[in-house]
Amino acid sequence: MGVLALSIGAGEIAFGASIVAVRVWPAADYTRVTIESDQPLAQKHFMAENPSRLVIDIDGLELSPALRDLVGKVRADDPFIAGVRAGQNQPRVVRMVIDLKQPTAPQLFTLAPVAAYRHRLVFDLYPTQERDPLLALIREREVSEKQAAKAVQDALGEFIGKMEQPPGSANPPVAQLPPAPGAALPPIAATPIPPPQVQTPAPLPPSVQGKIDRLIVVAIDPGHGGEDPGASGPSGLHEKDVVLQIALQLRDRINAMPNMRAMLTRDSDFFVPLHERVRKAQRVQADLFVSIHADAFITPQARGASVFALSQGGASSAAARWMANRENAADAIGGVNIKAKDAAVLRALLDMSTTAQIRDSLKLGGEVLGQIGRVGKLHKGSVEQAGFAVLKAPDIPSILVESAFISNPEEEAKLRDPAYQAQLVHALGVGIQRYFAKNPPLARSRQL
Repeated sequence: MGVLALSIGAGEIAFGASIVAVRVWPAADYTRVTIESDQPLAQKHFMAENPSRLVIDIDGLELSPALRDLVGKVRADDPFIAGVRAGQNQPRVVRMVIDLKQPTAPQLFTLAPVAAYRHRLVFDLYPTQERDPLLALIREREVSEKQAAKAVQDALGEFIGKMEQPPGSANPPVAQLPPAPGAALPPIAATPIPPPQVQTPAPLPPSVQGKIDRLIVVAIDPGHGGEDPGASGPSGLHEKDVVLQIALQLRDRINAMPNMRAMLTRDSDFFVPLHERVRKAQRVQADLFVSIHADAFITPQARGASVFALSQGGASSAAARWMANRENAADAIGGVNIKAKDAAVLRALLDMSTTAQIRDSLKLGGEVLGQIGRVGKLHKGSVEQAGFAVLKAPDIPSILVESAFISNPEEEAKLRDPAYQAQLVHALGVGIQRYFAKNPPLARSRQL
């Protein structure tokens, strides 16, 4: 993620809006450019070819040195933007030209002030040809299988090479003699302080292994991202960062399991709307959906992990309702283009929850909660329910895991700890395995 912080003094803008900040969020899915200002900005734009570029005229601005420097602020590995130029096209009209690396379908829209943000003008640069996530999973699996086969072949070649060595060619081991009387003893290495003891989650019993006879796809959803940082801890740890770390480790763990493959709704720091997270899981025909969060509460004393499933009625507690309302506000903070032509269709998916989906989600949640309880304290000893928008895929068992309260200083420190993250990932992996062992997925017509 590249963040462009532009501080413009009063002498740089004679009149009109003042720029608060400009941010760039590159990702394989799309690149977002945000211009934040103290007043609403109006724009007109058009596409130009040879070379491909997006031209934007922004009203109410005077050119500043900071805006001219945008070209040097774009990352070289940005998949969509080759560079940015800015000039004073007319009095009070700044023209920005975004040079593009590939055919792009831009969406430009404005966002009203919300949370810590003021007025935002947003440019979302999407590819004209959307990536096929299912094809990406297939190719990823093929690559990993080739790598595994090569590793086995290399190991076999090394073994054969050792076996073909002539007898006696290997160097014999050197005997270690005790030190002579009066000789100085070798230094003794300092004994490391052992890490805090955390109970290890129970492994998958052998009696329930081997019941899965086709490839299982698990959608992993790191909450928040990009413009939406999520909750923040007392020392400044952002929820979006720590849940991405956990999700990446969980992906690796699931990919190492027999007959299983993981898909991330985001694999870097960019914003994904709630309905798009659901759609991504459906596009890969996911067998389950796990959304990972690290919540905050109004008091720093709140602590413990939680697991949530969807509720068609009311929430199971006032705290569950409060958390669902907070998570459902992610679209407003992260910034969704409500005028997009398919937004209404995609949002309709969030109203199609089924009784069967909720029943299976509660089973999955129970297995995961039981394993997380072996790692640390639980906020509540049962799976809670509330109207989380991200859990409303009608055909995919879905849970939301609050890994800890990031607003609690002690739990924020745990979330930073790689050892705790590893224990949590292990617990999630075992819980998922146990769910599928007890609830084998139905056969599919397609093969991955």
